[in-house]
Amino acid sequence: MTMQLTIKHTTQYQYADPLLYSIQQLKLTPQNGFGQRVKNWSIQMNGQPHQHIDAYGNVVHTLVIDKNLSEINVTAKGEVETGLPHSETQERLPLTIYLRNTHLTQPDENIKGLANSVEIIDSIDALQRLSENIVSRVPYTKGSTSVFTTASQALDTGHGVCQDHAHIFIACCRSLNIPSRYVSGYLFTERGDLLESHAWAESWLNGIGWVSIDVSNQCLVNGTHVRLAMGLDYRDACPVSGIRVGGGAESMSVGVDVSQQGLTAKKQIEQIQQ
Repeated sequence: MTMQLTIKHTTQYQYADPLLYSIQQLKLTPQNGFGQRVKNWSIQMNGQPHQHIDAYGNVVHTLVIDKNLSEINVTAKGEVETGLPHSETQERLPLTIYLRNTHLTQPDENIKGLANSVEIIDSIDALQRLSENIVSRVPYTKGSTSVFTTASQALDTGHGVCQDHAHIFIACCRSLNIPSRYVSGYLFTERGDLLESHAWAESWLNGIGWVSIDVSNQCLVNGTHVRLAMGLDYRDACPVSGIRVGGGAESMSVGVDVSQQGLTAKKQIEQIQQ
């Protein structure tokens, strides 16, 4: 299913005290390929960011702020066509890179046992069965984990969100010597539902190539998904990250609007951090 999606993603940081120094890193730029075509895209923020391509092929914008500010605003917007036929993409890294375990995806005995719940993973159907087994063990529970939660911790507690589902899936596959990676992006459905920052996983099957699995929604990635960035885990593909000096208490508000042929999904998030 081909979709024409118009997206506007705004992030605002407000500080109780003057911000003395900050580095903001954004991975909010979709690229052509993997079933999508970017018709137009722009990022606006305080100051002029430096753009580069990282080792995974992600477009990264880095902004250094070294003057007193009480507010930072970031707006990413544009149009993306999705659901297109997948074309061959040039791999920047050898597949063996995606066998590397990270702190967030290190498999323990429980992860390995879950991986072995599917006898042989050599097909898309087998990957989907693994996905089903993960969600049955770890139902989607909003707010149950944090960005620091590991795959093994989420499996042990039996609750998680899309990030955790992707990490568990990746950990299982890597324990079986199947190259796998983490993908961040947006999800839009015809019901008007929107996950402001969604995540899924990709695994490499010989003879097939990369297979994209949305574990949380029990489906293959399709025209409702917009891909932003990828890497070994969440840390490599996080849409927005940064460090700061000063500023005191920080409040962050995020708004995402996604529309397609008269259907519009909106999500507002307010988060306070000390």
